[in-house]
Formats: sequence, structure tokens, C-alpha cells
Amino acid sequence: MPMPTEERVSQLVAGLVERRGFDLEGVEISTAGKRADAQARVQVTVDSDASDLDAIATLSADLSALLDDAGDFGETPYLLEVTTPGIDRPLTADRHWHRARGRKVRVALRDGAQPPEKSATFEARVGALTRDAVALVLGGKRDPHRVTVPLADIASAVVQVEFSPPGARELALAGGVVPGRPDPGREDGVAVAGVAASSPARGTPNARQESVTASDSPTEGIVE
Repeated sequence: MPMPTEERVSQLVAGLVERRGFDLEGVEISTAGKRADAQARVQVTVDSDASDLDAIATLSADLSALLDDAGDFGETPYLLEVTTPGIDRPLTADRHWHRARGRKVRVALRDGAQPPEKSATFEARVGALTRDAVALVLGGKRDPHRVTVPLADIASAVVQVEFSPPGARELALAGGVVPGRPDPGREDGVAVAGVAASSPARGTPNARQESVTASDSPTEGIVE
């Protein structure tokens, strides 16, 4: 039986993910080796305004039951991983900007866009998002000041890992951190927490393991 596509699995899980209050950020499917009985790895990445490990664990169990009932994997053993995005993911949607408020990002402007200062590539702290623009705090701790940049002018923006907290004025101009999100500059102290459960897939003993990962680390941790 052929492996289901990532698009197919996305279609299967999207409704349940939304009903549980999460956004589906992506599905990745890979296999370890080329053998016919090689285990598949199914990673479902979700996000919400606040990362709740208990809610993610419940979602993982529900997704496992849903995939079992769908039967698309047949007899193929698979490892299901439900995870949140790493902290250094690109900001590509309005919800990403909203959840990144208070965090430092590296911004690259599109060709022809007028930079707020000298360079078209710069670091700033994310402020409030409006319908078509975002407030950015430049100058760091020494000279914090806020500018507004049209979203249409931004070619890319990636959250940066910080190892020291921002200045109080800098963070205040950004509007603070979204409740439920870790404070900037405390990545070293944020544990890669996880909850794991395992149970056999239907008709295939020990075929499936569920792995739940909630990560605010630049590299996602997996607890099995």
C-alpha cells in the first residue's frame, strides 16, 4: 500500500487541529531506510497563542485515533510526532507576527523598498501588527525607537535566538510579549518539555508510537 502524501494527511488532520484550538503549520512524512517495512515518521506541527503541553498531548492521542481510523498507512509502522515550531521559524502569516510580538527578528526588505534606516537588512523587535503594517523597534537597548513598516515591503523575517533580555524601554515600545509566550533572552532557561505516549496501531502490534513535543528551542526536541 503506498504511503499517503503530506497533502492527504494535512487534509485528514486539519479539521481536528482547528477544533482543538490550534493552527496547522505543516505536515512532514519521511521514512527511515528504503525497506518495504521501514517505519514512517509523521510530524504534525501545530501552534497556538499559548503552548499547552496537556492540550498537545490530548491532540496527539486524538490524531493517532483519527489516522488509525482512516487506515491510509495500512500495515506500515509509523511514529507520530506532534510538535510546536522552533523559535527561529520565519514569519509568513499574520498570526506569526502577532505571536512574535516582543521578540527580535532579522528583517530583509524587498528590492526597491525604502528602509527605515540605512540598510535593507536589519534586526528589530516586533511590535503591534495592524492590517497591512507592523511596528518594529530599532536601536536595541541604547536607542530604542519605533517605526512602522508595510508588510508588503518585507521579503523575509526570522525570529532570532537571544541570550540576554531586552531593555525595559525597548520591550515597552514593542508592547510587551504575548501572554503565554516565553520572555525574550531566556532561551537557555527554557526546557524542551515533552509528553510521550505509545500504543499499538490497529492490526499491527507495536506499529505506532506517539511523540509529543512542545518546543521554544531553536532546535526541536523529541521525547519518546
